Amino acid sequence: MTTSAVDSFLPEALQFRSGAPLVDIGANLTHESFQRDLVDVIARAKAANVTTLIVTGTDIEHAELAVKMAQQVPGIYATAGVHPHDASGWNSDVANQLKALHQQPEVVAVGECGLDFNRNFSTPAEQERAFEAQLALAIESGLPLFLHERDAGQRMREILHSWRDDISEAVIHCFTADRETLHGYLDLDLHIGLTGWICDERRGHHLRSIVKDIPLERLMVETDCPYLLPRNLPAKLKGRRHEPALLPWIVREIAQWHNVTETELGAVTTRTAQRFFRLDAET
Repeated sequence: MTTSAVDSFLPEALQFRSGAPLVDIGANLTHESFQRDLVDVIARAKAANVTTLIVTGTDIEHAELAVKMAQQVPGIYATAGVHPHDASGWNSDVANQLKALHQQPEVVAVGECGLDFNRNFSTPAEQERAFEAQLALAIESGLPLFLHERDAGQRMREILHSWRDDISEAVIHCFTADRETLHGYLDLDLHIGLTGWICDERRGHHLRSIVKDIPLERLMVETDCPYLLPRNLPAKLKGRRHEPALLPWIVREIAQWHNVTETELGAVTTRTAQRFFRLDAET
């Protein structure tokens, strides 16, 4: 690893290294902002001891790109699903393409799928149709679910409750909701993914008071990069693009509010992610 491109991009104050290997369960590395320097982004993640990256597939195109990336780079895996924003395009051809992707060994979860009643780029009815179709695909494949929910907690819980006996495991990725919604998901025996949202004093402050409600064995960590750059970083980042190398900072913030050490939180969330996504523990 050279120093020029890899180390100099992040100011020294942002070059964190986790005391335990970390799994970033939600990295949008197929985003166009990573095209110019993906090799360096991955190298910086490794230097930060973020050893495993789950690259999110939000539609057929990006899922296929994620699979190709996983085939080329050790320590990278993919998910494959249709985001609720794109649910209006759901049809039998999309379903068949997803079904084929779910057979690829690099694909470790169905999703990102779910409900988003905040923006409603697709109607709620279209979202529910695509979501339940993907729940059926998860049952067929046996894969766990990588779920998106925003402003749709009650309906999400209702749907998942009716399917819960048939699906395997599921994680609510990038959880941002309130205590009631959190406990509803925990009552369904779901996992919770936390991002740098907890570092945002404007929108995520409420998470600090409820993070201890999440059992450590139900918790996983993620960047959701290039989005959700933590707002409380100790130095400014040129371009403000989030990346996996900053995951240790998010772990530090979560650990503080969960009242455990960073290393303990990192170790337990990594074990949970390895078990959830059925990864080789040596990865």
